[in-house]
Amino acid sequence: METAIGSQRPKTRLKQHRHRRLHSPGGTLGRHLARRPSSKSASPTSSPSPETSTSPSSTPSSPSRPHQRRLLQRAQRRLRRRRLRPLARRRACVRHVHRRRLSVLNAIAGAYSENSPVILTRIVPVAPNSNDYGTNRILHHTIGLPDFSQELRCFQTVTCFQAVVNNLEDAHEQIDTAISTALKESKPVYIMEATASFLNKAVKPVLVGGPKLRVAKACEAFVELADACGYPISVMPSAKGLVPETHPHFIGTYWGAVSTAFCAEIVESADAYIFAGPIFNDYSSVGYSLLIKKEKAIIVQPDRVVVANGPAFGCILMKDFLRELAKRLKKNTTAYENYRRIFVPDGRPLEAAPREPLRVNVLFKHIQEMISGDNAVIAETGDSWFNCQKLKLPEGCGYEFQMQYGSIGWSVGATLGYAQAAKNKRVIACIGDGSFQVTAQDISTMLRCNQNTIIFLINNGGYTIEVEIHDGPYNVIKNWNYTGLVEAIHNGEGNCWTAKVFCEEELKEAIEAVTGTKKDCLCFIEVIVHKDDTSKELLEWGSRVSAANSRPPNPQ
Repeated sequence: METAIGSQRPKTRLKQHRHRRLHSPGGTLGRHLARRPSSKSASPTSSPSPETSTSPSSTPSSPSRPHQRRLLQRAQRRLRRRRLRPLARRRACVRHVHRRRLSVLNAIAGAYSENSPVILTRIVPVAPNSNDYGTNRILHHTIGLPDFSQELRCFQTVTCFQAVVNNLEDAHEQIDTAISTALKESKPVYIMEATASFLNKAVKPVLVGGPKLRVAKACEAFVELADACGYPISVMPSAKGLVPETHPHFIGTYWGAVSTAFCAEIVESADAYIFAGPIFNDYSSVGYSLLIKKEKAIIVQPDRVVVANGPAFGCILMKDFLRELAKRLKKNTTAYENYRRIFVPDGRPLEAAPREPLRVNVLFKHIQEMISGDNAVIAETGDSWFNCQKLKLPEGCGYEFQMQYGSIGWSVGATLGYAQAAKNKRVIACIGDGSFQVTAQDISTMLRCNQNTIIFLINNGGYTIEVEIHDGPYNVIKNWNYTGLVEAIHNGEGNCWTAKVFCEEELKEAIEAVTGTKKDCLCFIEVIVHKDDTSKELLEWGSRVSAANSRPPNPQ
């Protein structure tokens, strides 16, 4: 048996399944070929010649159930009317050919050009008997030459995969590879209709981007969808920086109870939402307290889509899905208009008295004013998560932080790596004192590589985020002379500038220096703040995560 597939560009992936052995009772090659496509969203169709006489146990043209026979009969009529390609647009189509193999070449070429998944098989006894291979015999239904590969070579240029099945031991693997390739090379059409119908019926749908947009390389497709549908768009906290915050319909970070103002109200009151690439863990869900209903959600993962907590569709690439969906959605700005009605601009921190001890919200007010598209912001695990999340990123400004793994000290090495890779960006890192103590030695490599990063070392005397989750004496750390440590590492080699600030006046002077005369230096600013000076978001988030962590053990 020879198998060829008509399709073109790589679109999807297919999970492998365990297979029955073909030589098990009742398990023939013909039956496997007839049944296997139906388990992978493909329609088996057969088109036997009038003179063909085959056994029901050896070919799939005689299915055992009446509805299968009706399906095949309808498919045969479609094929005769040149409707192979429209059928394959709806779902994968299997074409069993017994005679006149080359007559279907044009239809296969058409399916190939339109990325429609079609599987073409040449079934025994029409294929040459194994005893005829290696001989000089000329067989009927050929071009009169002892060349049994001629048809296979004809289809090679209009199919994306070809297989010759010579034995039963690996037949199931080759057949499933053929089916898998046909499905993964096709466009995800059938799922589009269900998704578009669900969303177009909604009154106030919203769009939420998640961190897996990056791995799926779907950030641009997400923006294209946002432009097309008119929905308000937000991002999960670990997706900040993946979607331009200058987009006219951007409403901020969706993070449950600690979301950007008015964002959670719009998202959680929507009657439909698309989550593209989300990760719902205990941190991103604020201790599992999100008010999201699965039956209202379209969950789009890099290679999988779940519609309204119902059918799950695999073998679909996120970026292709989002781009195709953008073509099918009706424009709906209702939710964004509601957002505009309730929106009130953010306030500003209270003015500080002269030489008043510096507050964290004042620090980030000045960081907001200094960032531009030429910068990238790195946020360390801790209160910097929440303070940096509130920064409004200008067009082109990079942003990185680690939420899933949440490794304390991650940002120092990340700052080094980012600055080394993105030479056109000046990195601004916000790092807590406890985290810095874990990986401080990376400062040495930053100096050796002549990086001009700006590091704000926030010294509040301990692990503040851990205090809010589970307080204890272990959250208080030994204080260091951080500027003195960096100067010792500098040791007169390389460009380095340090400052220690206690009030807003000193902060202003330091920022003026790092953006002016010291712009080519590695700049390290130690900011002294009160140990209880935290963002309101950390207080809320910490109490909810603490409650989730302290749940009584499950008796089961």
